Amino acid sequence: MKKAFYILFGIVGVTLCGPTVATNIAAGASVAQSCVMCHGDKGISTMAGTPSLAGQSDLYLANQLRDFRDGKRHNEVMNVIAKPLSDAEIDNVSAYFAQFEIQLKKKGK
Repeated sequence: MKKAFYILFGIVGVTLCGPTVATNIAAGASVAQSCVMCHGDKGISTMAGTPSLAGQSDLYLANQLRDFRDGKRHNEVMNVIAKPLSDAEIDNVSAYFAQFEIQLKKKGK
């Protein structure tokens, strides 16, 4: 019984740590070219009201894109952009933006 518990615990732990599919960051960079107009180069937005994607969790980004694609989340622009994306393209572009590390600093310093 103990052994079964540890196996189940291990499976759940690995599942919760993030996607287990292999991603292709180079392919994600290609998909990201359609994102930079609004979300900025490397996902650093300079447009008011448009979030930066750089440094966000790949799991978070992928979930948001799937929700836009599937109509669970509504945004006039994002629903159209996400609609044709496959799961692999979503995983790849999410990994591309997640690879960047963001450093925070106080304004004016």
